[in-house]
Amino acid sequence: MSFRKEKKFRLSTSDMLKLKNELFKTGMTTLHKPRKVNSCYFDTQHLTLYHESEEGVLPRKKIRIRWYNNDKKFSKETKISSIEGRYKFSKKSSFITSIKELKNLKFFDNSYGTLHPRLIVKYDRSYYLFNNLRITFDRNISYNDLKSNSTLTYHDNECVMEVKVPIECNDDYIEKIIKYPTTRFSKYSRGLLFCNKSL
Repeated sequence: MSFRKEKKFRLSTSDMLKLKNELFKTGMTTLHKPRKVNSCYFDTQHLTLYHESEEGVLPRKKIRIRWYNNDKKFSKETKISSIEGRYKFSKKSSFITSIKELKNLKFFDNSYGTLHPRLIVKYDRSYYLFNNLRITFDRNISYNDLKSNSTLTYHDNECVMEVKVPIECNDDYIEKIIKYPTTRFSKYSRGLLFCNKSL
């Protein structure tokens, strides 16, 4: 098990382009080609995972099915936030063959009980490497509520940059390279708030 730190930077589209250009000029390189990331998040009927995320409870989980571009290769990911740091388990889900099947899928989790599909999040992600920092930029973020009869897609005008480093990496090292302030940016939480104003 390998713990890591994740630092997030909430950016406008113009700030994202500006920062990306600055980093390219000082040595940032492309890690691999961009792709569309699709995630279906699961939660209890009472949105326990959402509320734990909002309250900053540790340890906590996020459980999702993820696939890339238009490929129907699905993986179940369990992302755990703990006092020691963050880590993620990923397992291929060969029993899922189509996106439609996700709406009827359920999981049982030892900590939370039965989990149901709640939200689909989609975005464009690009991948880079800079001074041992793994950097991703996410834009064109959209949300679809699976518990609503509405077929509306909600679009997020914000972008987010994520920096992932080993847990032993000093925060000062990151702050010297990235001059923007860090912020909380949970796509699952933001998506639920976009789709359900009463939360």
